[in-house]
Amino acid sequence: MDEITAVEAFAALAQDTRLRAFRLLLQQGSAGLPAGEIARRLGTPPNTMSTHLAILTRAGLVQSRRESRQVFYGVELGGIRALVAFLVEDCCGSRPGACAPLLDAALPLACCGPTTTGDDA
Repeated sequence: MDEITAVEAFAALAQDTRLRAFRLLLQQGSAGLPAGEIARRLGTPPNTMSTHLAILTRAGLVQSRRESRQVFYGVELGGIRALVAFLVEDCCGSRPGACAPLLDAALPLACCGPTTTGDDA
């Protein structure tokens, strides 16, 4: 992940409604939630929530899928892992492997499933 992409991801999370939506989606796992349900649970107008979800999607932190007439949103594990990897890539004397336990503790594949992008850094 490059610095510009990391800044975009952090900027997306630096707003309370988006951060709460992101954390809610993390709780849901790969199944995600319909956009309307996210808005309802967070007490946010649906059109406002759509804007927030679009920002999180552009930042590579969530993904959407259409099922019939509903749009479901779920976390984008590849993007999240890449962001965490970006944070620790220079740790331990530029030996990113030494920080692998930190990355695995943050997003263990065993609990969260495989990444969808196939790009962990």
